[in-house]
Amino acid sequence: MEEMKYRGKKREGRHRDTWDPFQLNPVGAEKESKRRCFQLVQYLVAGIVGMAVLTSAVVAKGSLLVLSTLSSPTSMRSPKEKQFYMLMLVFCLVCPNFLVFIKSLWRCAFKSFVQPNMRTLLFISGIECLVSLGTSILVLVVMPQFDVLTNLFISGGVCIVSAILQILFRLQRETWKILFPICSLILTVAGYCLLGVDYYVRVSSFVDRQSADCFVYVGIGIFSSLLVSLCWWENPLQATNRMQDKLSELDGFRDFAFVISSILRIIVIGAVYLFYHVLIQKSISWPDFNLQNDDWELLQIGLVLFFLQAFCSAACHWFGVVACKIHAVRMSFALPVCCTGPAVLLLGLILFITQAQKLDGAEHGSITEFCESLVYLSHKNTTPVVLLEITRSICRTSLNSYYLQWPFAMLALEGVCMWSGFVTCTYYVWKIKVQRIERTSQLFVRRLYESAFIDLSLLLNTKMKVPRARNQESHDDIQNCVIYLCATMWHETYDEMLKILTSMFRLDRYRGDPNEEHKDCFDFECHIYVDDAFMIEKDTERTLVNSYVNDLIHVVIEIYRVFTNKEPDDVSIIETPYGGRLMFVMPEGNMLYVHLKDKSRIRNKKRWSQIMYMYYLLGWKGYIVKNPQKISRQNNPCRASLISMDGEIFLLPQYDNDIKRKFISDEHTYILALDGDTDFQPKAVILLVDRLRMYENVGAACGRIHPTGMGPMVWYQKFEYAVGHWLQKTAEHVFGSVLCSPGCFSLFRGSALMDDNVMKRYTTTATQASEYVQYDQGEDRWLCTLLLQQGWRVEYNAASDAYTNSPQEFKEFYNQRRRWGPSTLANTLDLLHSGSETVKRNSSISRLYILYQMFTVGSSILGPASVTLMIAGAFQFVFKISGTLSIVIASIPPVFYMIVCFVAKSNNQITIAGIMSVLYAFLMTASFFSIIGDMVIQGTFLTPTGLFLISMAIMYMVTAILHPEEFGMIIYGLMYFICIPSGYLLLTIYSLVNMHIVSWGTRESNKGDGEVKKNHNILCDTNCRVCCWDMKIQVTQETENLMIRQITGQTTQQAPPLPITNQEITQQAAAKVEPQAEVNTTKKETVEETEKPPTDKLNKKVAKVNDDASSGSDDSDEKESISQSASDNDDDDEVAKTVDVEQTQELPVSDWVKPVKEEFLKKLTYANMKRNLQEQIRYTLRNKNQDDVCEELVLMLTDTLNGELSGIGPEDVLSESQLEQLQYALAEQARRILKTSHMERLEKRVRRAIEKTLTAPQVQKLDEGEHDFWNKLIERYLKPIIDTKAHLEDVTRELKSLRNKAVFLYFIINVLWVVATFFLQAIGNDVISIKIPKYYPNGSLSEESLKVEPVSLMFLLSFAILLIIQFLAMLYHRIYTLIHVVSYRSTEKDYRQRDNV
Repeated sequence: MEEMKYRGKKREGRHRDTWDPFQLNPVGAEKESKRRCFQLVQYLVAGIVGMAVLTSAVVAKGSLLVLSTLSSPTSMRSPKEKQFYMLMLVFCLVCPNFLVFIKSLWRCAFKSFVQPNMRTLLFISGIECLVSLGTSILVLVVMPQFDVLTNLFISGGVCIVSAILQILFRLQRETWKILFPICSLILTVAGYCLLGVDYYVRVSSFVDRQSADCFVYVGIGIFSSLLVSLCWWENPLQATNRMQDKLSELDGFRDFAFVISSILRIIVIGAVYLFYHVLIQKSISWPDFNLQNDDWELLQIGLVLFFLQAFCSAACHWFGVVACKIHAVRMSFALPVCCTGPAVLLLGLILFITQAQKLDGAEHGSITEFCESLVYLSHKNTTPVVLLEITRSICRTSLNSYYLQWPFAMLALEGVCMWSGFVTCTYYVWKIKVQRIERTSQLFVRRLYESAFIDLSLLLNTKMKVPRARNQESHDDIQNCVIYLCATMWHETYDEMLKILTSMFRLDRYRGDPNEEHKDCFDFECHIYVDDAFMIEKDTERTLVNSYVNDLIHVVIEIYRVFTNKEPDDVSIIETPYGGRLMFVMPEGNMLYVHLKDKSRIRNKKRWSQIMYMYYLLGWKGYIVKNPQKISRQNNPCRASLISMDGEIFLLPQYDNDIKRKFISDEHTYILALDGDTDFQPKAVILLVDRLRMYENVGAACGRIHPTGMGPMVWYQKFEYAVGHWLQKTAEHVFGSVLCSPGCFSLFRGSALMDDNVMKRYTTTATQASEYVQYDQGEDRWLCTLLLQQGWRVEYNAASDAYTNSPQEFKEFYNQRRRWGPSTLANTLDLLHSGSETVKRNSSISRLYILYQMFTVGSSILGPASVTLMIAGAFQFVFKISGTLSIVIASIPPVFYMIVCFVAKSNNQITIAGIMSVLYAFLMTASFFSIIGDMVIQGTFLTPTGLFLISMAIMYMVTAILHPEEFGMIIYGLMYFICIPSGYLLLTIYSLVNMHIVSWGTRESNKGDGEVKKNHNILCDTNCRVCCWDMKIQVTQETENLMIRQITGQTTQQAPPLPITNQEITQQAAAKVEPQAEVNTTKKETVEETEKPPTDKLNKKVAKVNDDASSGSDDSDEKESISQSASDNDDDDEVAKTVDVEQTQELPVSDWVKPVKEEFLKKLTYANMKRNLQEQIRYTLRNKNQDDVCEELVLMLTDTLNGELSGIGPEDVLSESQLEQLQYALAEQARRILKTSHMERLEKRVRRAIEKTLTAPQVQKLDEGEHDFWNKLIERYLKPIIDTKAHLEDVTRELKSLRNKAVFLYFIINVLWVVATFFLQAIGNDVISIKIPKYYPNGSLSEESLKVEPVSLMFLLSFAILLIIQFLAMLYHRIYTLIHVVSYRSTEKDYRQRDNV
């Protein structure tokens, strides 16, 4: 209700100024706000992850302590039990090394392999062997000799080398923080000293008959701890400038180094175990490893402790990584890990206090008597083994002393010192700053974790992040980037344009002022490329913008009103060699460019628009950045490119990004490819930027595409898109790389597009039949294929949502898929054909992934046969006919439709397909019930078909549940199921048989194109009436050169005699034609390319001559307004006057410019101007401390405006003299108000706001360098294609030949599959079949067996395995999507009013 009142209040304000106050309010125009539920989920996830880290660390550490206690020589277990527990300790040490070995071997075999440097490899292997030696001695030799409390405390000493290196290299940000590693070193040494003193007291006090050889183990323990602490030597060195070359070299072959070092570590662990326990202690009896039935308790305890330790240590490491990635470093990582030791101690005390009562002898008064009574419990089977041994181990401390028990305090003090030393050594973890979805390699130095010291391993392995020198590139800081949003439009409707413009303005509001820093560190520009933007008026043959461009202009104005409650401020109209350009400054200062393409001057359609903006934004603008001295405007910015604000000079927005890009590499220049109807939120863009920013090998990333619309076809596509993204896209992302990043919403890396064989090859014009199919029918898939073949990775982000219109009509859907189907197959086969070379170049694509894609391609090829056999099964069950006859009947419709596609027209083919789709829908319903009926007849659902159907339903249901925001898509699954024959049988046939048709098939109408054929030899043909004389003025092609020479004053001596019908033609008549007020919008678009109109040629040449006469000058209006705003002294005013005098002559413009300019001149009406002025003042003074003066200015300036324009109508456009008078009055009033309020410093800002309000749209000319660039680009790559009739006939013949080959291949493969099944049915299940045991739902086995055809069973199993693989990939992908979303929500922008500038 409050929102309705707010809208009503705004409408009333508009209604005071105009009789038409009504406006559109597109969905999503309101400001994004943080949702409470997401904040709660964020805290909930952080809490769960923190508890998981703490729990898994406690269990892992506790399990290791219990195993070392059970294997102790002083344990009351039998020698057989001790050696088994000791073996479990060995397995605990081996497990993480084995996991790292498997992962590294996989990456070396299927990802990438780099030849190692042997010297560096030997050095790393030596360090790893020493670490493994220290770990093995400490865990297998020393810890069994100590009590459980000493074992808990002694592990804190493994941080000593890290503390020493921190002190030596002085890695602290502030000097005083060197106290932390110094304190850590002192506390650790003190802990070791207390350890020795404690055992000295035990020996001298005869605690538990402690022998003097314990001092040997104390020394060995200290030495082994020093060896273990070498494990994290790399962390301090990475934080310094030392050994950077060696460490960078190590990163290249780290996987291979881990393969070798893991093997060596396992060998060292085994050697220590055998050497000590076999050769020295001789405590191993090999026959005792042959466990009997009565050893079940031993086996159970040992294996449970081993699996708990191995699993929980791995889980703790993974949850620790997750905690850092979701920006919960303190709460969910540092705090739980630091509390692991105290938590284990506390948990042990609680268990001891609560469970010790169950032990006999607990009623004894003293601790010594209680400990003595434990000896008698070792023979009782009712005593818990673990509790007994832990209690017995505690009795080995000074608590069990007959003389003095106070020395136990030294043991406690030792624990405090060790724990404090380890916490102070890792102090930097509490202050670490983590980016969203930070790479694990940027979080932790080593991939390997030490399971015996999981808590210390996590903290010591966390990468130290220290300030870098300015000339050093650091991956720790977020990199600035520039994003070019490039939308291609082709006959979009008004509502579709509304979506894309709303999305762009949302991003403008999210980014804010480009002169201010943003927490996501990005700048952006919006570019819209409108194909086929012009028409030729039927009557006058003038080139005007068509109705689609008019709609786009109205949409921009409407969206501007919705977001700002005013008209567009800075609008520029520029003629270009490809047509024209409209330039807007968006509300927050970011730029929007609309490029209008004339298909007679430049190639139309999407791929050529993409080439156009790639070369412009990456090629031309990149060249400007790298060679600023060659561009006069960049080297010496003219006054038109500058504005002055509070005494500071800023570049205008259109030049600002070019300056910023000087400091941004091509790797951080991104292009967001969009369609003209895409709807997205800023979050979706930022999440894609995260993928490219974090992973340097990612060349493109796509989001989750949601089809929008109404009707059965849209319902089918909703589920189809959902399943494709849920399962197929995620599987491609997890196991290799996404094959297609859709052009409607994908982010591309600039350096990837600029790579060899990508952008250059993308400009290839199709000349052969296969090229027409691969290049032009699915340009986005071909571009991704080129990226993959060059070694770049394409990723999928499920949280980046975008919405686009989908075909709502059956015909439009079939035509769209007619393009997509063959293109998909052609590009996939191209990738598979170059598979061996791609595997070498692309680390994301492995041979297994190539095999997976081969399997998916095979499944899609066999789709028609599979659907036919499914229909045959329905016939067999419903109509009770034989299997062979049902296959014959089911094969008739596909063959019939194939014949129809060969002989009938395309529209008739689609009509017949629609009728057959309805009939097939009934058959699919029957097929569904036939499967259920078969399960009823069999008396069990445990049949291959039944299990497959039920498992599919469960899998899709679970998948939908894991996508809670898209759970409603499951409803459309029924529509998808009954349309399977239409989508996988009829559509496949239609797309293959019509492969030779390479037209777009969608949006083929052009409302408002009134183009007619005309005589190209005539430039001007006009009937005029002067007084009573009728005159006919006709300018032919032959007069063109003479006219140009006459206009420019050049000699005409070389001109041949010209047959001119009227000698009085003037320069103005040749260069300028008055535009018509009305545009004919009845004639449909002509798809064929047409030559450039001669009138355009003439206009272009006249404009070029005028450019030569006034080089470097801009439009006078813009010069005047900006020079006034930039002038701070009398000298500037003089310069401005000089410029004004020089720029009084207007530029000659084409016919289309004036009608477009008149649309924007409506800004200068009284009603619009009043609203614009109010909003401009509010935006300029939008800080909290300027609210009072802001409202006073709004009130007083509005009164001044009303007084000055009292006699002006609300829809009247002001003249230039009225504007000058009004500007002077408003500026004087503002100056007086600011002087009264003592806010003179704001005068320039307010004056600039008044100027922007009164500035008319500018007509500018293109920079000479850029003009030359466009001419050469068009000449080289984008000249309109004019194919000869003979060439078209050859291409059509080749396309039909290719079509015939593809259809024959498809037909043969599917027929072979159907024929094989047919003969198996004919032979009978009794002869050739696979017998499967038949189970009833209650688990009982039936005497009968299920007989299944081997071919059908193998296909069913293969398809099921494929789905299971995709389902597992989806689970993995869902987890990391959740991590990304939670991390984004923690750094999401909050829209708040600024306190100060």
